[in-house]
Amino acid sequence: MSETTNTPSASLPGGTWLLGDVTVTRFGYGAMQLAGPGVMGAPADRSGALAVLREAAALGITHIDTAGAYGPRVTNQLIRAALHPYPAPLHIVTKVGAVRDQQGGWIPTRQPADLRRAVHENLEDLGLDALEVVNLRLGDAQGPRPGSLAEPFEALVELQRQGRIRHLGVSNATAEQVAEAQAIAPIVCVQNMYNLAHRQDDELIDELAEKGIAYVPFFPLGGFTPLQSTALSAVANRLDATPFSVALAWLLRRSPNILLIPGTSSAAHLRENVAGAGLQLSGEDLAELDKIGR
Repeated sequence: MSETTNTPSASLPGGTWLLGDVTVTRFGYGAMQLAGPGVMGAPADRSGALAVLREAAALGITHIDTAGAYGPRVTNQLIRAALHPYPAPLHIVTKVGAVRDQQGGWIPTRQPADLRRAVHENLEDLGLDALEVVNLRLGDAQGPRPGSLAEPFEALVELQRQGRIRHLGVSNATAEQVAEAQAIAPIVCVQNMYNLAHRQDDELIDELAEKGIAYVPFFPLGGFTPLQSTALSAVANRLDATPFSVALAWLLRRSPNILLIPGTSSAAHLRENVAGAGLQLSGEDLAELDKIGR
């Protein structure tokens, strides 16, 4: 597995960002799609899934996003099989706060005992003594929900004091919950749904950028319902590019604190995503795209 010894590639679009004291490439990789259909069970092509992870490392990607709920536990075990022992530049970010039911539903589990169990399962499956970044997943499958995060977040802070977690973040959170988390302990990232068409976090992104906190959009390409926009297609056609490439490139230009974690189960598609994110957008392109989600 010589691929895992590569250092970060200078050709990756977007450069790097600091998550606390952890330097990651702004173009990362989201491992969710490595699990089976519906993010449940093992992949049909295990060797292909391992190849995608090794290709990510070979390309110089140093930010891999995962969660114990993916599979469940499948993607973490694949990451370990493909990349452990992890090369020094590679960093893994995970999430806790939800589990899967027999039907594949996402069940919130944020009691302190649930979170302790989830952290230890992540440590075991990834083969780590400490998790570098753990996001507390809030809300539910429909999106963020209001309410205090104090009890579950403080449980993660205690695990941080014990040395099991290095840095903390929140996911699927309201702006009020982000502020509440910051009042309890430092956070290094916020992971919410955001893309050209879903821009409810515009103000939050700018506030976090001023504080040096990363914003990591999940479903940067629209998720299970791909982005559809006449304006996006028009810009893509003008640039002889795919709409997905334009959407990724726009996100990198949107704010320097945005980190990308597009997912794929194909090494070839991963390479296409990397190339697409490096697309050069003109002022005219950006102005046209900026109107989509306004």
